[in-house]
Amino acid sequence: MADVNRGNRPLSPHLTIYRPQLTSMTSILTRITGNALLISSLLVVWWFLAAATSPEYFAYADGVLTSWFGDLVMTLSLWGLWYHALAGLRHLIWDQGIGLDLDTAYKLGYAVIGGSVLLTLLTIAVI
Repeated sequence: MADVNRGNRPLSPHLTIYRPQLTSMTSILTRITGNALLISSLLVVWWFLAAATSPEYFAYADGVLTSWFGDLVMTLSLWGLWYHALAGLRHLIWDQGIGLDLDTAYKLGYAVIGGSVLLTLLTIAVI
């Protein structure tokens, strides 16, 4: 049976009234960092393949990855790695049925964000 009111309703009303929440944003960011880590790992594989190809090609690839842009990409990749790891730990906690109430979920979300920034800075300081 055809829905006669379909043309009078908005298709996605949640887009106009929905306020993003920390839990949804951290979930989306987990997916983004996972995909970004795949791309940055391809850069590292390219660097290794260049090392196996020739000294000239390795010098080119090394120049790209050690430039300011390469440093920025690798630093963001390091943050993404820490963020993705901590978000995975948060999901392991949730899989145990712990921390599913809203207050604890928000605390864990802030802990993942803050912890990833702190661990990134600590890693950069040690390296």
